[in-house]
This record gives sequence, C-alpha cells and structure tokens, in this order.
Amino acid sequence: MRKLENSELQRKSVDDFKEAQKTPIVIVLDDIRSLHNIGSVFRTADAFLIEKIYLCGITATPPNKEIHKTALGATETVAWEHAADVLSVIEKLKSQGFEVYAVEQVENATFLQDFKVNPKSKYALVFGNEVFGVNQQAIEVCHGTIEIPQLGSKHSLNISVSAGIVVWDLFSKMKF
Repeated sequence: MRKLENSELQRKSVDDFKEAQKTPIVIVLDDIRSLHNIGSVFRTADAFLIEKIYLCGITATPPNKEIHKTALGATETVAWEHAADVLSVIEKLKSQGFEVYAVEQVENATFLQDFKVNPKSKYALVFGNEVFGVNQQAIEVCHGTIEIPQLGSKHSLNISVSAGIVVWDLFSKMKF
C-alpha cells in the first residue's frame, strides 16, 4: 500500500463543490459554544457534501479565525445561515419537506443503528449545546430523536464527534 498524495485525492474546487449535487441533509447547530466544534462540523459537512448548516442562538459564525482553524476552508464551500431562534429554523425546514430529528438522549429515541432512511426524504439533524444538549422545546417540535448508543461511563460525546458519526451513518445508508 502507498499513501496517496494530495494531488491524487480528486478534491473539488470551491466552485465544483457549489455545483455538485448535495446529500439531502441539513445540520442545525443550536447554542454551540466551542468555535472548534463549529469548524469541525463544517469539515464534516464538506466531506459528505451536506446541503447547509444553520447556526442558531449563540453559535458563532464565519469568518472567525478560531472556526477556520478546524474548518480549514470548509466555511467557503458549505452553505450556512445564522438564525437567532432554532424553533423557527425547525419549522422552516419542516415546511420545506425535511424530516427533522434531534440528536439527543431522550425517552423512546431511535438508536442510530435502527434508524431507517427513506431514500426519497430530506433530513435535518439538530445538535445542541455541549453541556445542556438540544433544548426540550426543540425536541418537542422535531419529528423524532436519534440517539448514538454508548456503553462506557460517560454517555457523552463531543458535538463534533456526534455530528460526524450521525452524518456518516445517514450518508452511508443513503449512498451505499
């Protein structure tokens, strides 16, 4: 085996990315405090050709040098929008035909491995604050919840790790 050179990776230019057919997933970040988490989610969204990221509440927006440290230019490729209120974003996405799911540990959540993807559906994934998670009001207006099963003592993952796991899972169920 030989490690591939950067020139062999068939990277899309910014224009090619914007023109490419997107994976029908939108990410909603609500009250995310860590600028590095935000940047990491942008990188994940770029990797899987995600349609858009909504940055809600106190979630910081580009341009920001701390977001850029982990996004590494993904803020230039992935469409994003800031909104003060996550509830209005969820209602907007629902009216546009998205199935909206909070990623959170709640009663009767669907475990990620059991979540069935409808190939004709568009999905929005809501991720919440690093300490408090997705707020209860947002959970109540979502179509459902997805939980990442965890077996250790912490039962907590970093928001950017959670986003990577859930986006990869839905992407793989949609594309493969």
